[in-house]
Amino acid sequence: MERISFSNQRSKGRAPDELRPVRFTRDYLTSALGSCLVEFGDTRVLCAASIDENVAGWLKGKNRGWVTAEYSMLPASTPVRTKRETYGPKGRTHEIQRLIGRSLRAVVDLNNLGEITMTVDCDVLQADGGTRTAAITGAWLAMHDAFEYWQKAGKIRMNPVFDQLTAVSVGVVDGICLLDLDYYEDSQAEVDMNLVMTGSGEFIEVQGTGERSSFDREQLNSLLDLGTGGLDTLLELQKQALH
Repeated sequence: MERISFSNQRSKGRAPDELRPVRFTRDYLTSALGSCLVEFGDTRVLCAASIDENVAGWLKGKNRGWVTAEYSMLPASTPVRTKRETYGPKGRTHEIQRLIGRSLRAVVDLNNLGEITMTVDCDVLQADGGTRTAAITGAWLAMHDAFEYWQKAGKIRMNPVFDQLTAVSVGVVDGICLLDLDYYEDSQAEVDMNLVMTGSGEFIEVQGTGERSSFDREQLNSLLDLGTGGLDTLLELQKQALH
């Protein structure tokens, strides 16, 4: 793959601290309790939330609920067909599912659910980088709406979601710190990082890797500051989508 130079300008003219165009389409599916099509530029993820009035065996009798997630990439979501994971999720998929699930659980009062299981399915329709961060951000909206529906139906006393949740990628490409990497930027990044943050400004996850080189404390601080700015913008966009 030919290397793109970011010494002057990013692809599509974005500034280093600029998100791709973000769009949330709530209630995208009529059959789901809560759903959201989330778009980060050309990355599109469909998030759908379902509730099962049951819990796994290890939770039975504890009067406590659970929130989990599943993630998959449709075959045509990438230029080269992605094979379906017919025999169960592979390592990368399993890792992303766990990340989405534990991120969602961090902003839900599981003791205020009763014995139910919330599952948010995140299906990547089109992948252009940042699919896991887009999935987390959209999954929160789908989950929020599903619990709102469950509350209005009289199944629970109150919506157990007590805070917002957003995620974004940051990285270093050609020595420059960038926000919200697309596929080409991510594939050439020296440092790649994913950040997950609550509406109150607390981090749930900081996944950082030196893909092509190590990074120092100054770069780490710059990436965290850059990411926090993007996360704050996403939080505001979520609020706008809700209202």
